[in-house]
Amino acid sequence: MELDKNHIIYKGAELFHPGFSVDCVVFGFHNNKLKVLLLKMKHTQYWALPGGFVEKEDNVDDAVIRTLQSRTGLSDVFLHQFHLFGDSKRIDENQNKELFKYFGIKPDPSNWLLQRFITVGYYALVEYSTVTPQPDYTSDACEWWDIHDIPQLIHDHNEILKKGMEALRMHLNYHPVGFNLLPPKFTVPELQRLYETILDKKLDRRNFQRKMLSYGILKKLNERRTGGAHKSPTLFKFDLRNYKKALKEGLKGGW
Repeated sequence: MELDKNHIIYKGAELFHPGFSVDCVVFGFHNNKLKVLLLKMKHTQYWALPGGFVEKEDNVDDAVIRTLQSRTGLSDVFLHQFHLFGDSKRIDENQNKELFKYFGIKPDPSNWLLQRFITVGYYALVEYSTVTPQPDYTSDACEWWDIHDIPQLIHDHNEILKKGMEALRMHLNYHPVGFNLLPPKFTVPELQRLYETILDKKLDRRNFQRKMLSYGILKKLNERRTGGAHKSPTLFKFDLRNYKKALKEGLKGGW
């Protein structure tokens, strides 16, 4: 649903649950680097995670899907809810007042956007090349940032990002990760670099390959990656049936 800023500011409490929002850490993988999608807010020097409000008739997951579709152009996204952020001081009221000032609006102190908000944190895994970053009316830009170069974010979004990263690493110990972050065909070294980037540590090449093949989630293709300076490695793809089973039932062992 497309709403103008005045409707959201003055009438939003009639449509949305006051004091309740969703924020999403959107992870992508590109050039062997883990990326996070951020918005540059119009009313401040700060960047922010993609987020939004929950309509009164929404399932919470639907609110996140709607938010991500508007920012990335994607509707089929892997989502994982990881934390509820409810600190009574998590919102910087002055930053929200700057938004009103930018739009030339003098809000009533009781305006719903100036009240306390709790937010549900999700992380999303997306294939980098399929995303078309799109800012909204409150932002000047929507861009990918390297996980190691994250700037100061609005409100408590740095903490949300930190916990989202921790949740992804924990997830990696029990479930497969890669189908949503890699292209359809990939090499085992490329998959290993993804895992090493998320975990921020080196993994033994032989142990990694043996472990990944033992899970039964990879299909070896009769194709090789060409164009590199070294020996052309074999290409693989995920066995989607076994992959989904592993997501449901989990994997044994950690990293």
